[in-house]
Amino acid sequence: MVIPAAVSGLPSTIVALATGDDVLASSRAAGTLLGKPSLVRGMVAHAALSLWWSTVLRAVLPRRHRVAWGAAAGLAIAALDLGVVARRWFPAVAALPQAPQYLDHVAFGVAVAVTAEW
Repeated sequence: MVIPAAVSGLPSTIVALATGDDVLASSRAAGTLLGKPSLVRGMVAHAALSLWWSTVLRAVLPRRHRVAWGAAAGLAIAALDLGVVARRWFPAVAALPQAPQYLDHVAFGVAVAVTAEW
C-alpha cells in the first residue's frame, strides 16, 4: 500500500513543478474529504483511500495482464472519484487540474498491479 500511495502523486507533482503550481495543492484539497483543506487531513484521507483501493484492486485484478488491468482500474477509479464524487461533494478536489489527477490514478493502479506481483 505504501508504494502505490507514494507513486500515485508523482505525475501531478511533476506537472506542478514544471508549471510552477503549488505541489501541495492536491494534498490540501484532499483534506476536504475530512472536513477542511489541510496537509495533514489530506495525507490521512489519501492514506485511507489508498488502503481501500489497494485492497479492492488486489482482490479483483486478474493475474493475466495485471498491469494493463491496473491502469484501466486507475482510470475507472479516477472517473468515479473525480468525475462523480468530487464534482458533487468536494469542489476543492474538482477544481484541481484534471489531467494530472487522472495520471495519478493510473499510476496508482499500475503500482498496485506491480506490487501485487511481489
